[in-house]
Parts: sequence; structure tokens; C-alpha cells
Amino acid sequence: MATVEKMPMLQEGYEKLNADLKRLKTERPQIVDAIEEARAHGDLSENAEYHAAKERQGQIEASIADIEDKLSRAQIIDPRDLSGDKIVFGATVTLIDEDDKPVRYQIVGQTEADAKTGRISYNSPLGRALIGRSVDDEVEVAVPAGDRYYVVSKIEFI
Repeated sequence: MATVEKMPMLQEGYEKLNADLKRLKTERPQIVDAIEEARAHGDLSENAEYHAAKERQGQIEASIADIEDKLSRAQIIDPRDLSGDKIVFGATVTLIDEDDKPVRYQIVGQTEADAKTGRISYNSPLGRALIGRSVDDEVEVAVPAGDRYYVVSKIEFI
């Protein structure tokens, strides 16, 4: 029997997915109305509005199924409940890069990742390289721009 893989995420990531799901579900009736209206225009084979509405309906249904799947497998983790001296999911990590500049990242779930705001997925190359590391560990990461080197300077659970 297949096991269901849990999806770790923070509470705010779970809430954002729930909000996206509600928004998509409220869009459903509008799409049905658009399809009905386009159908009323006659010949469906050359009706661009009908085909666009049907395509959007398919996208919405696929997105709803995907989000419902993620929510059903969600494992909500509160970083404030964590502790220790190793980097784990939810930890906020301060690294020193090759130019001796500090950079700060929080290890989050795939749906929450946004490198611009300092949130990286545990599945990203850097996220995978950081998990299990401790303060003063050196980390080498192969990224599209080339190899990057970091030293872990601080681990926080905030």
C-alpha cells in the first residue's frame, strides 16, 4: 500500500493555501455562467469565448484538486516549538557568504518559498545543503550561477 507523503509547512502557508482554495471555489460559478453565456452564442466550434471559458474551468478544477491534495497532506510546523543546534525545517539561518556578508533565510515548505523575502524551500539546493548543519559548518552549494560557499553563523527558531 502506498504511503502518503506529508507536506511540511508553516501555519501562514497553510492559511494562504486555504485562502487560495476559497477564492478558486468562488470563481467556479462565474466560469459556469461564462460557459452558459458563450454556449448561447451558437456554434461552439468557432466560439473563442466558449473555448477560453472551458480552458479556464479546467485550470481552476486542476488548481482546486492540487491545493486540496496539499492541504490534506499538510503537516503544520511552528518554528517556535523547535529547538536544538541543527538546522531543521522552520529554522531561520544566518549565513556568511563568500564576501563576508550575512544573508538570512528561513527554511520553509515548497508552496511558501520566496527567495526574495528570505524564504527558501527545504527541497531547494541550498535548503537541502543546510538541513542538519550546525553553527560554524561550511556549506557548498551548486547553483545555476556556479558554486556558492557559506558558513553557518546563527540558527534561530522564531
